[in-house]
Amino acid sequence: MATYLDAILEHHRALAASDRRSIESLTSDASAAPPTRGFGASLRAEPDLAVIAEIKRRSPSKGDLFARLDPGVVAAAYERGGASCLSVLTDVDHFGGSVADLQAARSACSLPVLRKDFTVSERDVLDARIMGADCVLLIAAALDKHELAEFNELANTVGLDVLVEIHDEAELEVALGVEASIIGVNQRDLVTFEVDHDRAVRMAAAIPAHVVRVAESGVRDAADAQSLRNAGYDAILVGESLVTSADPAAAIGRLRGR
Repeated sequence: MATYLDAILEHHRALAASDRRSIESLTSDASAAPPTRGFGASLRAEPDLAVIAEIKRRSPSKGDLFARLDPGVVAAAYERGGASCLSVLTDVDHFGGSVADLQAARSACSLPVLRKDFTVSERDVLDARIMGADCVLLIAAALDKHELAEFNELANTVGLDVLVEIHDEAELEVALGVEASIIGVNQRDLVTFEVDHDRAVRMAAAIPAHVVRVAESGVRDAADAQSLRNAGYDAILVGESLVTSADPAAAIGRLRGR
């Protein structure tokens, strides 16, 4: 059955196929970029549940969430609230994000930033480093094993951390095969859009202890956060409930049990 991800990936792969920029030149630019802030290190340094707070204007399933947000203002609020890292959507057509959003958010705070996008080519990885991201998202369901391994290695070579997103045991095996050090379990089903907390709990137990475990999507409140912490997650990635909150700093505090 076709999923929303299929249409988005088709769009991004078409863009990648038309991109004729020099890999060598982009690699040189990425290698010369300023030092990253240590996305994985920031998550590991948090003794309690770390929060990766997301800047997200809209979603394909729900439409506008906060279309006119100021990414710098939101990033500063997230930092005040105790977020360990940021996630910023840079997909333009489906999520209303942009490179400018990422750069404005990163400039407004000291937090490491994940580029949240659909990485389908080497150029996407290198662009993430050049635009100022500290971590890049690789979605196991969007890539074959060779692409995942190649992009993970390239990201590490130019100094990026990598968050590998999975949904099930088969994808976990692939992620561990490329020695992923940060693994995110997306609780949202790609076909039904339903959030499956039971699957997230099951998957946490299967991820080795040396890997940073991140629960993604569908974290609504402190009870959800505590349940995921109890299951063994080190961090949660939260978007919708934060960008739609009247006080995102306080909302992060509640997620962390404060």
